[in-house]
Amino acid sequence: MALAGALAAMGCSSPPTNAQVGTGVGAVVGGAAGNVIFGGPVGTIGGAAAGALIGHEVGKNQPRR
Repeated sequence: MALAGALAAMGCSSPPTNAQVGTGVGAVVGGAAGNVIFGGPVGTIGGAAAGALIGHEVGKNQPRR
């Protein structure tokens, strides 16, 4: 338990990169869109995966703030 807590705390030691933010935002938006368009869990998971991939690529190409 202590090791898991320490590893989780280390993940918060630096701000997220633009690619990481893009991945998270893309997954949420893609999951919502996939659910609306295709319905059900398969559409949600597929949309989230596609959104995460696209969001990562877009975020990776954005200049650092």
